[in-house]
Parts: sequence; structure tokens; C-alpha cells
Amino acid sequence: MKKLAAAALALAVALPAHAKKVAGVDFPDTIEVAGKVLKLNGAGLRKKFIIKVYAGGLYLAEPSRDADAILAADAPKRVRMVFLRDVTKSQIMEAYRDGFRANSAGPNLDALLQQLKLIEPAIPNMREGAEMFVTYVPGQGTIVGAAGGGKPVTVPGKDFADALFRNWLGREPADDDLKKAMLGR
Repeated sequence: MKKLAAAALALAVALPAHAKKVAGVDFPDTIEVAGKVLKLNGAGLRKKFIIKVYAGGLYLAEPSRDADAILAADAPKRVRMVFLRDVTKSQIMEAYRDGFRANSAGPNLDALLQQLKLIEPAIPNMREGAEMFVTYVPGQGTIVGAAGGGKPVTVPGKDFADALFRNWLGREPADDDLKKAMLGR
């Protein structure tokens, strides 16, 4: 019996640990961004009506359940999205514009919408299984890219990062359930 338990333990240690699995997508406990280790804060499913769009995970330097604190922190963060269906570039950009209008209204909205246009070349039409990321690195800006897509684009400034991350964490996120899941709730 002890040999069986020892063998099971050895197998468990040998397998890679995954903090969370969402709709068949593995989200590892940690990732490295710009030389910093980020921890999975939470992961969930983005739905539009009843249609599963992507599995998304939020990675932070210091995990938190407070969306306002996450947005206010001048610290690295990443949202990783793995698409569960085909989504066009125009659908993604429209969703981002809607999120900016819903969560970043004010005197800077027009400037933020102009900056949003800068990420468009980095976003291809996403096929089922394709991966996209939005990463903020202090002093560098917001990096948007897709695995197998165009060249990643960096938009300087924390204000743009805040506006983009509010699409998931703002008062009117695209998906309330995904926001709760990303906050570890």
C-alpha cells in the first residue's frame, strides 16, 4: 500500500501543475512577464448571450479581489484569452470600443479611442483555439498580441492600460461572470 501511495505521489509531482482549467483550457499558476512572475488571480468564461467566446485568465504580480485596486496599481498584469469559437478582428475591436465607452467615458474618451486604433494591426481574425494577450508593463505600456498573429503592438501610458483592463474589470464589464471569475470570486 505504501508503494502504491508513493508511486501516486511521484506521478502527481511529475505532472505539470495547472491552477485552473476552464472549458478545456489550462491556466498555469504563474507566468513570467518582463522578468516578473505573475500569479493567476482567476480565470473564467467569456460568454455573449449563451455562446462561449473565450476562456480568459487574469495574471497579477500581487493577487487581489479588488478590481479598483488592480486597476490603480502601477504593476505588471496580463489577460490571456483562448478563443473557443471564431471571432473576427472587427468583432474584437467593436467589443473594445464598447467597453471604452461604457467604462472610460469622460474628457479623455476620444483620445483613448484614437489610441485603441493602434492595437488593430496586432489582432488577427481569431480562430477557435487561438490565443491572444493584453499585457501592461510599467514604464513600457500595454502590449497586445496574438500567438501566430501579427507583430505585437505596444501603446505607451498607464491611462490606456487602465481603459483596456476596465473592459474586464470596470463597473460595466463585457461579462459580469468573467469579471467575478478573474477576481477569484
